[in-house]
This record gives sequence, structure tokens and C-alpha cells, in this order.
Amino acid sequence: MKFHHTARRKGNAVVEMALVLPILLYLAFGTVEFGHFFYVRHNVQAAAREGARAAVPSGATNTDVTNAINAAMAAAGLQSSGYTVTLSPTNVASASAGSNVSVTLQCNWGTVGLRPMALIDSGKSVQGNVVMRKE
Repeated sequence: MKFHHTARRKGNAVVEMALVLPILLYLAFGTVEFGHFFYVRHNVQAAAREGARAAVPSGATNTDVTNAINAAMAAAGLQSSGYTVTLSPTNVASASAGSNVSVTLQCNWGTVGLRPMALIDSGKSVQGNVVMRKE
């Protein structure tokens, strides 16, 4: 009789594990995916900030901005993410002192994302935008 009772308890543990394991895996992989999204978003924002910092000194050129962004994206391992850069004004060298310079950096989550559960749509845009005053 004792053997039968132990066998039934082992069966209960297997059923409970079968019910709980998918939920735990979903939570674990979802945490990885969202954590990576915030990591990428932080690095895109940081690269946009570096671009804006390069754009505000007197005599700065669009090449200075592009080089700063490229270096920051390469340091984050996102150099081949297919990102786009939008500057306002389009030529930072022509911006007058005291005016705002805006740098927007954008990439597609489908090209940079770690998507084990595909919880975040691959078409989602990851964007960083920084505005600084020209010196």
C-alpha cells in the first residue's frame, strides 16, 4: 500500500511541473527579451547624445556627428543595425550659436533585437533623440 501512495505523489509532481514550467520559461525568456530591448534603447539614446555633443561646438560638421555616432554604436556592438540619423538643422555647421541642434537616431527592433519569444514586434522602432544648444 505504501508503494502505491508514493507512486501517486511522484505523478502529482510531474503534473505540477508540466503546468508550471511553461509559465516560468515564458517569464524567463520574456525578461531576457525586454531586458535586451531596454539595453538597445539605452545605447541608441547614448549614441544620439554623443552625436549631439559632437554637433554643438563651434565649427562642428556633420562628419563629426556621424563619426561620434558610429563610434558609440560600434562600442555597443550595434554598428550593423541599419540605423538612420536625422539632424536638425540638416547641416550643423550652418546652425547659429544659441540655436537648438537635434539628433535623432533610429533603428528597427527586427534587425537588432534578441527575440526568443517574439513578444516585441519586429517592426518596432528603437529611437534616441537629443536636443542641445549650439555653442
